[in-house]
Amino acid sequence: MIVHKEDKKEYTLQQLLKIPHHWYDQMTRGELPSITMPTRTKRNIAYDEETEVWKYGDRERLREAGTEKSALHILKMTYVIWFLKHQITENRSSTLRELYYISEGWKRAKFTAQNDSNLLVEDLEILTEVQREHFNLRPEEDGASIFGPLKIRENTRRGSRELHCRDDIGESGYQIPTNVDSLEFVEHDAKMVIAIETGGMYARLIENGFDEKYQAILVHLKGQPARSTRRVLNRLAGEYNLPVTVFTDGDPWSYRIFASVAYGSIKSAHISEILVTPSARFIGVQPSDIRDYDLPSDSLTEQDVAALKAELTDPRFAGEYWKEQINLQLALKLKSEQQAFAARGLDFVTDEYLPARLADMGVLKK
Repeated sequence: MIVHKEDKKEYTLQQLLKIPHHWYDQMTRGELPSITMPTRTKRNIAYDEETEVWKYGDRERLREAGTEKSALHILKMTYVIWFLKHQITENRSSTLRELYYISEGWKRAKFTAQNDSNLLVEDLEILTEVQREHFNLRPEEDGASIFGPLKIRENTRRGSRELHCRDDIGESGYQIPTNVDSLEFVEHDAKMVIAIETGGMYARLIENGFDEKYQAILVHLKGQPARSTRRVLNRLAGEYNLPVTVFTDGDPWSYRIFASVAYGSIKSAHISEILVTPSARFIGVQPSDIRDYDLPSDSLTEQDVAALKAELTDPRFAGEYWKEQINLQLALKLKSEQQAFAARGLDFVTDEYLPARLADMGVLKK
């Protein structure tokens, strides 16, 4: 369902301006302006049984303008709200990087690092319950791409247009826009969605016709997926009830890519319900595959080992499957890329490996 653009604009402005109005009311009562935020730590992440996603828990922190540090944070937030108000009203947009540089003219309110401005924008998302995309803020990286039996409708400067994500575009696919909620999914002829970590494997599945043979929508994650990519997967699973699988390399960093799709992350726990796909299943390279298929592999680095051990204490990897696979990888001391399957031929991954894994999961009929 697409919310009318003007309605969303009005709501976003209303939510943003509630914050300085609240500060004004506090000061007229003789109180210090303040904000209350959830604590953004691993200890304050809780699993919500109803929505099947990880969310912030009950721990909160009060930031009151009683110290120079807190007062400066509120001053910076005031400037950002002022900037966003004008940007939204004028139908302009900017990148997160541009926001950081724009603050150079804000004297004491300027940011000393981009991470500081990024975190403040996340604070505003939490306080307003509005995504940054509706602040007309976008990240530097462009969206990933999608290819397969899906027709979409998008708004352009020349009006609305419909595109089929296989028949009307080249083999690089349709580039996912920053604000996915502006897209309308018109129709599909798909039985599954496969999210793929690397560009090489994404291209291999397209070249081998996997999308047509198995009626699969293919989504290129481009490594750690952008929010827009995760939102697309969330919508495809929710609106069409399609099974979603995530195909990655076999290393601890790739497991975290899957986790960001299926379980969410601390960074975006405040919007987990619209970014996370709880039904997503892992179809990436398993440590058991490295052993069973004798895949070409590399030795784990010290950083890899530390990351794997950290995942053993991460609630997102608490299941028996992950404990077994991670402990096996620590014993093997090896990792492999998804393109390592090419050692068995260019068609092996699409003709044998993926169909077998999908059949074991019940996505394909045996």
